[in-house]
Amino acid sequence: MSDMQGEYIVIKAKAQGVQVIGLTRGLDTKFHHTEKLDKNEVLICQFTDHTSAIKIRGKATVMTKYGTVDTED
Repeated sequence: MSDMQGEYIVIKAKAQGVQVIGLTRGLDTKFHHTEKLDKNEVLICQFTDHTSAIKIRGKATVMTKYGTVDTED
């Protein structure tokens, strides 16, 4: 089990068409899941044994236990 198991982030779209992309863990990093959010939609994501990173494209607010980050246009 990874150290990140159970870690969550919350993503709130501030514009239409925000893309959220999950990336795999392991020797080869690959895209394994994508979501598209409309304005004001919220997605709760979890880091797992299979998900090592989450990439966000578009205007959004990202909330973690470490703080809140707003993406730039």
